[in-house]
Amino acid sequence: MFLSVPNTVSPICILKENEAHLVEEIEAYLAGKYPEESKLVKERFRCLQGLGDAISQYPSVRATQIMRGEHRSEENLIEALSSFSSTSHLFHIPTRVVATRSFLVAKFHAFSMLSILVRDVHTFYSSLRRVLLSVVCTLMAEEVYFSCLEDTAFTQDTKISLANDLISLWDSGRDPRTVRHLPALESLWLARDAAPPSFGTMEGSSELIRISMDMGKDWHGFLVQEADHSETRWALEEFLFGLSYEEILKVRSRLARFGISAVGRDEVRSYIGNQPAYRTVKDADPRTIYDFYIDRRDAAVFRKRLALPGPQRTLEELYLKYLITIE
Repeated sequence: MFLSVPNTVSPICILKENEAHLVEEIEAYLAGKYPEESKLVKERFRCLQGLGDAISQYPSVRATQIMRGEHRSEENLIEALSSFSSTSHLFHIPTRVVATRSFLVAKFHAFSMLSILVRDVHTFYSSLRRVLLSVVCTLMAEEVYFSCLEDTAFTQDTKISLANDLISLWDSGRDPRTVRHLPALESLWLARDAAPPSFGTMEGSSELIRISMDMGKDWHGFLVQEADHSETRWALEEFLFGLSYEEILKVRSRLARFGISAVGRDEVRSYIGNQPAYRTVKDADPRTIYDFYIDRRDAAVFRKRLALPGPQRTLEELYLKYLITIE
């Protein structure tokens, strides 16, 4: 039902086999206990399939086209992407890419609906959460690449490499994790998801150890190389604590002023007020991982524009740059 693919296009929008199988299992489960909900699921995924089939009619982003004598090719797209200087990229990327982002959002909502309907069935729920996290990580990876492309600190050669990776992400078929650096970024986000901050002395040692245990040698190399760079340390602290650079300074100042050796989660929130700078990552809602990245990215851009102290790039951007430079 969910795996039909037009022969002339790459199947970027169609569900993977394990995802389709999961949907069919859940439909069968609901049909026996909640038939109306089973019908709702069938209709939602029929719409999703239709959207995927429509998007698949658009040519691959790698395809070459000639219009009124003008060539449009992958090379032209790489050149355009590597010259970005602002966040206004919506009209500079192919229709298929914009539509695919919409498909991923629709896919997230469809699988999120399933997770609500079967949240009491652990085997289904855990599998659904993995699908949801995969969608979120794919969308975040695209945002990280765009942020790097817009960073004037990156060389043109690095931007061309970034643009190549971004095109691979867009044209990667049913499993975007095969794209070169996405697995490393995804591992970082999943490690953070599994290791919420404990705060304590606000040194970040326990949080960093817990995250690093699930990471590979590239991550450890990154930490060693960037150990003396203030921006990396600040961006890492934001990532570990879930607090902004400014909030971390405020909490540490309070600890020093009153001679407090450690602090708990509830106390930290009382220190920074009722409106924290960054939204909290919640285990039950994978969307909050994406929100957390966007909050940090926007804060970094704001600091850079106003020449304020603190990280002017996110940890993910700094890590991605490292991954590219060691190739």
